[in-house]
Amino acid sequence: MSHFLQLLLLLSLVILVAKLAGALAGRIGQPSVFGEILAGLILGPTVLDMLGWPVFATISGGGTGSEAGEALPLLPLVRDLADVGVVLLMFVAGLETDLVEMRRVGRVAFWSAFGGVVLPLVLGAATAVAFGFPLYWQGIFIGTILTATSVSISAQTLLEIGAFRSREGATILGAAVIDDVMGILVLSLVVALAKASSGAAGASGVDVRALLLVGGRIVLYFGAAWACGRLITPVLRWASSLGVSQAVLAGALVIAFLYAWAAEYVGEVAAITGAYVAGVLVAQTPYKKDVDAGIHPLTYSMFVPLFFISIGLQANGRELGAHAGFTVLLVLVAIVSKVVGSGVLARLAGFDARASLRVGVGMISRGEVGLIVAGYGLTNGIIPRDVFSASVLVVLVTTMVTPPLLRLVFPRRAGEHVQMEESIAHHP
Repeated sequence: MSHFLQLLLLLSLVILVAKLAGALAGRIGQPSVFGEILAGLILGPTVLDMLGWPVFATISGGGTGSEAGEALPLLPLVRDLADVGVVLLMFVAGLETDLVEMRRVGRVAFWSAFGGVVLPLVLGAATAVAFGFPLYWQGIFIGTILTATSVSISAQTLLEIGAFRSREGATILGAAVIDDVMGILVLSLVVALAKASSGAAGASGVDVRALLLVGGRIVLYFGAAWACGRLITPVLRWASSLGVSQAVLAGALVIAFLYAWAAEYVGEVAAITGAYVAGVLVAQTPYKKDVDAGIHPLTYSMFVPLFFISIGLQANGRELGAHAGFTVLLVLVAIVSKVVGSGVLARLAGFDARASLRVGVGMISRGEVGLIVAGYGLTNGIIPRDVFSASVLVVLVTTMVTPPLLRLVFPRRAGEHVQMEESIAHHP
């Protein structure tokens, strides 16, 4: 079987399994992302090791010379396609970041988000160091993985329990968005500093001049990216005048991919950061609705399911036996650090103890951004595969425990589910 036919078969299986698993997860009260990640773990080396099956692992018949019987590198192909999905996913996240709403949610949401980033970062890094990982940069990166919060999972649960319009619900949603922005900025800084130190002073030290240079390039990138944002509306207007199918969407994709490329190649930050910035800028143009209408089917029909399944294909739960203590403690730290970090600062910002607890619980779930950060660390050699596998388990557990914990701490308010159904649609 040729490379191309094997890839077609793999893609068809991955997309089918992802959607079925997502539907099944919804029927048992879990977010679809939970089912998709779990399905990837089952298909991966943890259980079935699908890529090791003869139909995918070797070329059978028809191959000649060096091709006959050689292992087929399908996993790198899957990773590349999944990376495109990550860029698209972060572009969509940028499109859905409402800057006006972020300003409206007030200081409680901001400080809740701040606490939900700083404490997981510090405790995650401390946990890694306690288990023998170097602080620079594996420890700090492990802490960075714990900083994310899933907007979609918290929002869907708040809708189901009728707490979407509550003061705590609005704070959770606003803080989750701010939290992800802060987490992306932390990721960009950590990735850039890790690159600089590995190229200059190694894992045991930090070259101050190199870090200052990197800091300057980061500032230059974000300044240039924001300045170029003024050109996005004219570019999309020109695209709309071409009279060809989906020209505005194509123009937006070009912008997203260029921003992602420039972020990593020029600015020395993660490509996903560039895609996110591009999404935020496109959202400020009159063409946001047109781009929204086209980008969601493209992203969620194939690329995002492929990304979630690929996470499981790369993780290996069998490796966690020797690191069971680290994995269990990391899961506990992931849960407790969000509840305490976000909850305590919400309390200091003016909420009472019960409302602060609700905010902290609503910030537990990691979801997509945590997976994206972990996947980036694995691909770029910042964290080893066993840490990546532990991170996937953290995302699964926090995704699973958040809905029941929210139902436990929130009193049910009847009558809001129908009213808010359309609002939640903007947080897929």
